[in-house]
Amino acid sequence: MLVNGHNLYVERHGQEKAPTVVLLHHGLGAVRAWKEQILTLVQAGFQVIAYDRWGYGKSDARPALDLPTFAIDVQDLLSLLEQQGIQKATLVGHSDGGTIALYFATQYPERVNCLVVIAAHIYVESKMEPSILGIKYAFDHDARFRVGLQHAHGDQYERVFYNWFDGWHRIESLTWDMRPILPKVHCPVLVAQGEKDEHATPQHARDIAGCITGAELWLDPAAGHMLPQENYETFNPRLLQFLNLHRDG
Repeated sequence: MLVNGHNLYVERHGQEKAPTVVLLHHGLGAVRAWKEQILTLVQAGFQVIAYDRWGYGKSDARPALDLPTFAIDVQDLLSLLEQQGIQKATLVGHSDGGTIALYFATQYPERVNCLVVIAAHIYVESKMEPSILGIKYAFDHDARFRVGLQHAHGDQYERVFYNWFDGWHRIESLTWDMRPILPKVHCPVLVAQGEKDEHATPQHARDIAGCITGAELWLDPAAGHMLPQENYETFNPRLLQFLNLHRDG
């Protein structure tokens, strides 16, 4: 699908008139990162839209990411909803995808039914730097890690990695802070994070929830950063519980 001058790979599942859930993948992810959620959501009566953001997976290559503001990704999401004829949707975002969901909800609140943000970033914690360098080490030395990226992103997997690494590994990111704008989010929000998250402390999730009136906080003591993928047996029921509560919001 052509969106803002570049092609995005988009999947749409479920009944067209069902409530819409848009899935926003993490910083090294793609549509396939949601393989444990898509069918579950469709069987629960939701329509699901999942897409590879620009520069990822089967979407067009991208010269660089606009981290940490994600301005282009926010506009891509808006254009995608308009082209799909969807006036209002629930956004479920993981990591970078969660940050994009938060930005979108501050800028286009009328387009958002509710939010689920998992391990989202709203500032850079001190533990993020060594964790990013650890992923760089894995990219350089772990063949299985590289194969996984190649399965998700094909021939552009190296560009995907370096776009992400170069985007977050910048001195400018150290002063970035979303907390002043988060009170603009007025829809129901579930803030989820694993207590063993490699990139952020539980306080990060508490700060997100604390900035948004009425936000629900869920810290999973058994999970790390990849909560939807590695702990889906606990994540999916909690996700459905929240979405069903706000299905007609």
